[in-house]
Amino acid sequence: MKKLAYLIEFILIKILFILFKLIGYRFSSNLGFFIGKTIGPIFRSKKLIIQNLSKANIKSHDSPNKIASNVLGNYGRIFAEYVYLEKFRNNELKKYISIEGLEYLENLKTNNKKAVFISGHFNNFELMAMEIEKAGIELATIYRPLNNIFLNKTMEKIRKENICRNQIKKGRAGSREIIKNLIKGKSIALMIDQRVREGEKVKFFDNLATTTTIPAQLIKKYNCELVPIYIERNKKNYFKIYVSKPIKVNKTKSILEITEFLNKILEKMILKNVEQWIWTHDRWKS
Repeated sequence: MKKLAYLIEFILIKILFILFKLIGYRFSSNLGFFIGKTIGPIFRSKKLIIQNLSKANIKSHDSPNKIASNVLGNYGRIFAEYVYLEKFRNNELKKYISIEGLEYLENLKTNNKKAVFISGHFNNFELMAMEIEKAGIELATIYRPLNNIFLNKTMEKIRKENICRNQIKKGRAGSREIIKNLIKGKSIALMIDQRVREGEKVKFFDNLATTTTIPAQLIKKYNCELVPIYIERNKKNYFKIYVSKPIKVNKTKSILEITEFLNKILEKMILKNVEQWIWTHDRWKS
């Protein structure tokens, strides 16, 4: 029964992808926002978003309900924009992206330095790894396969062809692949904002959240540069990517201390634009 539901979902999404291709990038993104706000609550809990905003003690002039609606609308934009990742990759939509800190990527490339790029699920987060690779950085990214086995094949194809060619599946086998890539001199990009099964309880917005320690382990053991990266959506359809200056982490710090430091960086990113982070993860679940 679940396979049938996944197949129906896959067919509906493919139909929407065809529609998005027909109407152009900006219309697609705007339509995605409308779909996310109106239909999104069926698939993603608006109540959970509001609970998470409360746990994080987010202060805003907008109501939690309005923020939750816009979060789901942004989710819809990301969904609609997937069919345009190829055009972003080929620079056909170059005018919609600007990058601050491009010189840091160029320096990493010139000096053959490997880095751990950390970020979260902001806006169209797929564009970050894409632009890192386009800058000439040899990169591997970590991804979590979708539950929908039919849709996952499509998304993996999009990721490998247009986002980052070297995709590592999340999990124990993936951890071994990360190390292999680092030994070969490649950089690693990963999201640090999701709850993981194998992690440590670390403060995140003053609440304990099970957090991945993989970035801290890599930084500490393999002498990698730490490079936070953030993407901001402007005027609905435009993006600005902020590449931070590489941070030298004191190797005497413990894995836990480094992980706490990374969570603080993530918090600052989220607070820049509260609506532009995907609050639908059950981040503080025990």
